[in-house]
Amino acid sequence: MKFSRDTGATNTDLYTSCYIRFCYFVWSTFVDIRLTPYEARVIGSLLEKQRTTPEHYPLSLNALTNACNQKSSRDPVMDLDEVTVQKTIDDLKKLHYISEKSGFGSRVTKYQHRFCNTEFGTLRFSDQELGIVCVLLLRGPQTPGELRTRTERLCKFQDIHEVEETLDQLMQREDGPFVAKLPREPGKREVRFIHLFDGALEMSGAATPENSATAGSGTNSDRMDQLEQIVNALRDEVATLKARLDRMSRDQEPGSSQ
Repeated sequence: MKFSRDTGATNTDLYTSCYIRFCYFVWSTFVDIRLTPYEARVIGSLLEKQRTTPEHYPLSLNALTNACNQKSSRDPVMDLDEVTVQKTIDDLKKLHYISEKSGFGSRVTKYQHRFCNTEFGTLRFSDQELGIVCVLLLRGPQTPGELRTRTERLCKFQDIHEVEETLDQLMQREDGPFVAKLPREPGKREVRFIHLFDGALEMSGAATPENSATAGSGTNSDRMDQLEQIVNALRDEVATLKARLDRMSRDQEPGSSQ
């Protein structure tokens, strides 16, 4: 039942709107992307081909399988069959990271990512950030110098310092971090960086980033504090809406003054 011609709102409409806002805030506070190695390879391949061969994107199952199994620009080199790639696609579809897209009159199903920089999600990367993330997904830990060379087809860096600045941004973003710095290897001059979409650091004590103590310090506590503030604010809003609806309901009762 509508309570007012002016608002056109119902109890269900207003409470549903409030609940949706609450769910969105909780999701945005705790979003945590974890990909398997196969999922990382599929997402990385789609990100790469979207940039480097847009005329052939989205990709068919066969094209995506070939992209995953490339001998160049891949580490490790994989030998996935189409059954495995299709299962990985299906898993990613359930996570809403991939969708199907077929052209008019086409009988071949093609796939596109919804991982980032799309209207379907909130994850956004600059061209340089996306270039680094893509190459890290496809080739594992790399130095800033390697990243500058290997992202040439994806984005442009003026010098090594610009690569390092972008890596710092990816480590310090409020919705991240998305990359981490690995301990310097003995005899090596440059440190390597790794993406954080597969939980590899958590599974390997040897891969603990140097900055984990400072970058991760207080993160969970901060997020809990933020969530508590959101819940309290929404609780107040619900109470306000309830009082408003009660008043509107009384105004609509027979015999009430208009």
